[in-house]
Amino acid sequence: MRPLLRILITAILVSTSSAVSKPHVITFGRWMTVKLLSGPNEDQPVEIKIRPLYVDAGLKAYSFGTPHEISDRLLVVQRMIRVNDTLPSETQAALRWIWQSGGWIVLDRGTGHIAPANLPEFDSELSVATWYRDYVAYCGISQDGRKLYAIVMQLGRRKPLLKKSIGDIDEQNSPECSPPAWQRQPTRVTFAVKPDQKITYAVRGTAAELTDDEEGTD
Repeated sequence: MRPLLRILITAILVSTSSAVSKPHVITFGRWMTVKLLSGPNEDQPVEIKIRPLYVDAGLKAYSFGTPHEISDRLLVVQRMIRVNDTLPSETQAALRWIWQSGGWIVLDRGTGHIAPANLPEFDSELSVATWYRDYVAYCGISQDGRKLYAIVMQLGRRKPLLKKSIGDIDEQNSPECSPPAWQRQPTRVTFAVKPDQKITYAVRGTAAELTDDEEGTD
């Protein structure tokens, strides 16, 4: 009976230890310079710096910019995507690859899982996201490219805390919107649509509303 009891105890200890998952290791590689095609006709190459993203030493994606730590478990970063730009009429022996900016992704150190962040109306080329805690603010672009929105999202929610039209987009020019600026106590975010037009919203829990000391018009 004693050997059997020893085997049972060992099996219980092994199953218990395996049930406690170890945190996954998320690391970033060295920066490298690539060319990103921009402009209406993608005829304006711009040099940017990107770096590989590893989970447990395995390459999972390429990233751009500075990651934001949501908590000791979650972090977010903007993704870069390598796309095959070869035309059907061109030879497949010499593929043409280009880099494109992608959306933001959420990384979970506990599970090693990577998932896209839900950012409605986010334009990967024109929108600039600024994070504070688990909130993110950015200027969104309508699907037809004619409207500019002030958007505040909270990670994990399906609908924006704020989606407010802040202007029309001129077909001749890119939308004018600086990266939103956050402040704490009270939590507020300011959108600068133009140098002389600033709109501030107070973020309270799961809602955002215009402040009384708002500058400019919406």
